[in-house]
Amino acid sequence: MRGLGNLGGSHVFILKKLLHDPAMAVAGVLSKLTPDRIPVTFAGPDASLELCESIAHMRCEKVLIVTDATLVEIGLIDRITKALDAGGLGWSIYSGVEPDPTFSHVEAGFAQLEQEGCKAVLAVGGGSPMDASKLIAAMATNGGQLRKLEGMLKVRQAPMPLFAIPTTAGTGSEVTLAAVVADPETHTKKFFLDPRMIPTMAALDPNLMVGLPAPITAATGMDALTHAVESFLSGWSTRTTESHAKVSIRLIFDHLHAACSDGGNVEVRKAMALASYYAGLAFTRTSLGYVHAIAHALGAYYRTPHGLANAIALPHVLEFSKKPAERRLARLAELIGCDGASDEEKAQRFIDAVRGLMAKIDIAPKHDALVEADIAPLAGQALREAHLNYPVPRYMSQPQCEALLRQMIA
Repeated sequence: MRGLGNLGGSHVFILKKLLHDPAMAVAGVLSKLTPDRIPVTFAGPDASLELCESIAHMRCEKVLIVTDATLVEIGLIDRITKALDAGGLGWSIYSGVEPDPTFSHVEAGFAQLEQEGCKAVLAVGGGSPMDASKLIAAMATNGGQLRKLEGMLKVRQAPMPLFAIPTTAGTGSEVTLAAVVADPETHTKKFFLDPRMIPTMAALDPNLMVGLPAPITAATGMDALTHAVESFLSGWSTRTTESHAKVSIRLIFDHLHAACSDGGNVEVRKAMALASYYAGLAFTRTSLGYVHAIAHALGAYYRTPHGLANAIALPHVLEFSKKPAERRLARLAELIGCDGASDEEKAQRFIDAVRGLMAKIDIAPKHDALVEADIAPLAGQALREAHLNYPVPRYMSQPQCEALLRQMIA
């Protein structure tokens, strides 16, 4: 019998898929059996102040605010600290989180939490502060060693009380069980997944989003759209997750362009915050797909903003998945008002609508930094992530993924 090393590439792909499918089926059953856990959520103008009042009622004594330096510099954090002061709570600000947080960013935040004697964690910002906060809160009750928490269901003890105030409408991290940390040495992303890391409370406050620049609004909005679409196409989808995903997709197609062109419109900002929230509810149950696998690889290699990477990859992956996902894509086309004589035509109309939305919000369809020399390792990294985690409509081989990436070269 030949060893794996002597098998042709196509045979290795088939063998991996045969080993992969039963494991993915078991994971899907476990996903559906896991109890729902949704944070207590405040939504609307000044919802963040209501959240701070509720934290005070819990008598957490002192809170570590995890955020980034920009939000501190523009004064956005001031309204949060004033609300905590009004509730008689102490606080300390850790603003060392950067895009694609690394292990050192999270560990520095945990060190500050211990030094300051904080009893709760409040995330304020986009996906990076959210991810760092989840891990800091988990470290506080699980021995303080971050790397031991990597993987699935490694958070043995309930984390320290964790609260979330998103300032972008994209990641949905305020309702998800996942956190991602970048390893700059290996150009990989490390994943931490546990329902215990879902925040206790969250606030969707559009007043905190009105100053968000149009390019960030566009990229984060496409991140939310990707969450919702990949969830809807997932093999683990349910009626509930499909309902959440459809709400998100409709809100995004109705409001993302307006959010980019009229960022001061509070009602539009609220709609986008809800779109991100519902997409988060959907994908935390169903997992994601190749778009995210590719985006994570691009982020690790080039530090491409996550939402932007998702946007660039999304139409290409939808084209690849179009045939097996034809009926589901047709349903999404109907959802956003795209007509067609057949499911095939409707599916294509939805993909074209995604491209049209990208054009409206000024997201280029190509990746400026992507080069041929990086194609093979990028594809390999994306496939390793996807084949371990994502119940997608159609699986890719290494050559197929490389060909898809080449379509993204500027």
